[in-house]
Amino acid sequence: MNVNLLAILPEVLMLVLGVLILVLDPLWKDEKRRVNLGWLTAGGLFGVLAISLFLVRPGAEGVLAWGGMVRFDMLGYAFKLFFIFAAAITALFMMDIEQLSRRAESYALLLAATIGMSLMASASDLVMLYLAIETTSIPLYVLAGFMLDDKKSTEAGFKYLLFGAMTSAVLLYGLTLVYGFGGATGFDDLSRQFASSTPFSVGVLLLLIVGLGFKLSLAPFHFWAPDTYEGAPTPVAGFLSTASKAAGFAVLARLFLTTFGSSADEWQMLLAVLAAVTMILGNLVALAQKNIKRLLAYSSIAHAGYALLGVIAASSLGVASAIFYLLAYILTNLAAFGIIAIVGRAIGTDDVRGYDGLSRRSPYLALAMLVAFLSLSGMPPFGGFVGKFLVFFAAIQSGWTWLVVIGIITSIVGVYYYLTVMKYVYLYRMEGEDEAAHPIQITRPHLVAIAVLTLGIILVGTLFAPWFGLSTDAAASLFIK
Repeated sequence: MNVNLLAILPEVLMLVLGVLILVLDPLWKDEKRRVNLGWLTAGGLFGVLAISLFLVRPGAEGVLAWGGMVRFDMLGYAFKLFFIFAAAITALFMMDIEQLSRRAESYALLLAATIGMSLMASASDLVMLYLAIETTSIPLYVLAGFMLDDKKSTEAGFKYLLFGAMTSAVLLYGLTLVYGFGGATGFDDLSRQFASSTPFSVGVLLLLIVGLGFKLSLAPFHFWAPDTYEGAPTPVAGFLSTASKAAGFAVLARLFLTTFGSSADEWQMLLAVLAAVTMILGNLVALAQKNIKRLLAYSSIAHAGYALLGVIAASSLGVASAIFYLLAYILTNLAAFGIIAIVGRAIGTDDVRGYDGLSRRSPYLALAMLVAFLSLSGMPPFGGFVGKFLVFFAAIQSGWTWLVVIGIITSIVGVYYYLTVMKYVYLYRMEGEDEAAHPIQITRPHLVAIAVLTLGIILVGTLFAPWFGLSTDAAASLFIK
């Protein structure tokens, strides 16, 4: 098959799926539309995932496609698989949110954002990179504020749009300077131009870090995340906190390690300071949260700092560990937000005290929540433990011991607030209520999604060799010259 077609085959298939959804939407009645749209989107995305696994695997070295705009390599390929999987699971969670599930536009926007993320991960040119970022961001702005009858949702979408537009302008200015000083837009050409550190490079790096730091919700560019996660529809918040963040890391790794590889001393220290502040702030502020979505928002901020350690290491092991960490994090945080969506819909609140007695109202849901939260806290034998161990090991190997010490201390803080939530789930009782008389119903789409994610968290933590092998192959493609 032609390389140009293979390089964007997943994106083409998702585009076809989006058109099919919009064409079939008017043919279904209300209840049928709710069911059919969700299953069609999720099933179609799992189909795209299967085709990508069997037909699209690139070679070890990778090749440029579409005139150098896209690099067809293992790094982009691995992240595309992550994004497609996350979008499929999100589509299942969206099926029980009435304002989302009855409108084909919500699923079309989800697919558009996923296409943008896939192009972000494989972009090899500044023009393609910026177009891909905007293709990702604009649908997510709309999805965050999609529930127009909910003031928090419209506020979330508006805040996300304002902050996103501002940081997008900063990023565009930084990319413009890169082009102006480098005289090219291709990453490979720019890496040759920036072969030696120059006085302006630090200023350019700062602008790029501000723009990408927003996508990653790194402190101090995190201020949009808590309000947006709280107000956005819960499945959308989960997608934002996982796939969107992973796309930002893919860009950060590819751009900084290829284009600015010779200036590593400058950007490593900048990112190290940001990672330290992010880990500290995210975990400490999470301690004070009573709203579980805001708690997970600050947790997400902290996890961005942990994953950043792998990029800061600037080694093949470091990038591989960051990719593995993101895989485990996608599984874990999607599960956490999915459970919150189910429970929040049943109890009508996102307050952590609403989870009192959940273990007796829905034992299996409580067990899935325990698996997700233990993985987030970095406990064995779950995926989060292996991911955190690998990024810490890679950072120590590259000489960032002080940063790992901060990471370990803040991880202990994280264990406290994760287990505090589980205390309400297992040890507290519903006030004045018979818990057995108030079971929480789980619909089939949610049951499928939670089962897949819980099993994935356990498999990634126990049988981690195949997943780390994929991460290693993806990282190696960045360092092959």
